[in-house]
Amino acid sequence: MKLMICGSMHFSKEMLEAKNMLEKLGHEVMVPSDVNECLKNPELNMDLNYCMESDIDKKDFDQVAKSDGIVVLNYERNDVKGYVGGATLMEIGLARHLNKKIFLLFNPPKEEDLRYALEIKVARPIVLNGDLNNISHG
Repeated sequence: MKLMICGSMHFSKEMLEAKNMLEKLGHEVMVPSDVNECLKNPELNMDLNYCMESDIDKKDFDQVAKSDGIVVLNYERNDVKGYVGGATLMEIGLARHLNKKIFLLFNPPKEEDLRYALEIKVARPIVLNGDLNNISHG
């Protein structure tokens, strides 16, 4: 399966680790185009000039469109279990609109912890219970 990894760029290291593991499982895997830059500077994705000049959102949307599905690395962040940031929410929405499979590594956040948790659940993600091996090839 052709998969796009999504999530907070604070998880850049984990994205590259997940990419390697999924490739070993036989999947074709894409990561955000600026993952290596954000690995060096995790705050880069919060730099408006960088985001506007690099057109990063459009590049990542294009990768979602080319995929069979997305894998959201929703680790705990800012005391929110199952954290999903705004950009990742947009990628989930795009994947849903394009009828792509949506995998969440962990359960989605609770509504009281994240204002748009309901929207994540409405996208009908498949929860992997922390195990990338749970992604089927079909």
